[in-house]
Amino acid sequence: MARQDPHDTPLRRHLEGTATSRPTALDAFHQARRTFLAGDRVDMQTLARALTVDRATLYRWVGSRDQLLTEILWSLIEPTITRSRKAHCHSRPPAVPGQSPAAAVMNDVMRAVNANPGMQRFIDREGELALRLLTTKASGFEARLTQLVAEIVREETAVGRLQSSIPSEDLPYVLVRVMESYSYLGLITGQHLDADRSARVVNALLPRGKNSDPDAE
Repeated sequence: MARQDPHDTPLRRHLEGTATSRPTALDAFHQARRTFLAGDRVDMQTLARALTVDRATLYRWVGSRDQLLTEILWSLIEPTITRSRKAHCHSRPPAVPGQSPAAAVMNDVMRAVNANPGMQRFIDREGELALRLLTTKASGFEARLTQLVAEIVREETAVGRLQSSIPSEDLPYVLVRVMESYSYLGLITGQHLDADRSARVVNALLPRGKNSDPDAE
């Protein structure tokens, strides 16, 4: 018997454009995403009622609540990273003086996470679930994020805009863990979130390479 991919869910297939039916799964996703961004709890029964479908149909469309929340969270962070890469990872003078483009991207992401009301309400209200979905292998979110960060590190190193002393195979995981630690600082230690503190660490981990400043070439 072929082993099923644990991350291959009905919703995932719809989001990736590979589903062949049930387009209303996207309606369920978008409704749940709006609920999340408004700072309200995503409740499967309430969602099913809003869509006028039964819970069995909803679960068939989007998988479990954990899987739905994971895709909502990914739909927020992945476009943020993409936009930031377009803004910072280029051959023009750096948009943020003194930072490598890779560091600027990571710091943008941290600020976006900390400034998102829906995200902060989710962490405050369901902290243990947030940690489990975002920082463990339970959902695959962290693996996807680490892979995306690794891509940035690899590309920026290759063009000479990043020169870190940390081995490339370790750096993406370290960066993701640093970002997680500061994102959930209030949950872990009770301290207030501080994007400047995380930026100092990220900047140290991602120093500029020789090609960060075109004038230096």
